[in-house]
Amino acid sequence: MPKGKKAKGRKAALAPAVVKKQETKKVENPMFEKRPKNSGIGQDVQPKRDLTYFVKWPRSIELLKLAQKYRPETKQEKKWRLLAQAKKKAAGKGDVPTKRPPVLRAGVNTVTALVENKKAQLVVTAHDTDPIKLVVFLPALCRKIGVPYCFIKGKARLGHLVHRKTCTTVAFTQVNSEDKGALAKLVEAIRTKYSGRYDEIHCHWGGNVLGPKSVARITKPR
Repeated sequence: MPKGKKAKGRKAALAPAVVKKQETKKVENPMFEKRPKNSGIGQDVQPKRDLTYFVKWPRSIELLKLAQKYRPETKQEKKWRLLAQAKKKAAGKGDVPTKRPPVLRAGVNTVTALVENKKAQLVVTAHDTDPIKLVVFLPALCRKIGVPYCFIKGKARLGHLVHRKTCTTVAFTQVNSEDKGALAKLVEAIRTKYSGRYDEIHCHWGGNVLGPKSVARITKPR
């Protein structure tokens, strides 16, 4: 390049002009005033909060939570278990017998046999069993054998635990070591508040005690 001559270079492009957007003012309707929420005491409805830590669940919820752990296997799970055993046996590994896990036992006949053999630890019966004669004998049998029992709302709930539409009664026979304390608390609460107070809360008839009308009629002078 010859001396004295400057190299011609490209000029940098100018920055684009920034165009400010015109802010459109929102027209407010004077008929509707803006009222921000006030969550103070006696004001607006309080927002939803997770109060699980502060809630003391009723015994029925604790019972269902415990029973949820001991649901029997479904037909599909049983099929997979038997298929896995067949594959092991075909591979020459031998058929090793496995111990049956503790599960809920369902059905009136099954539960009655467990109570008679003193194998049931807790019997749970649905309150809306129809006809009632299916389970009407169970409380007397449980009291005679000394097995704790209780009633729970909804045969559909019990049916859900054992993979059926409805179920009249279920029984706990065994639980794992980590759940023995929870079952003992439930049994103690049931005995204290319900089954242990049978003589106190059941209906009384007779006893040679006349009603007020009969007493007034007898004592009325003739």
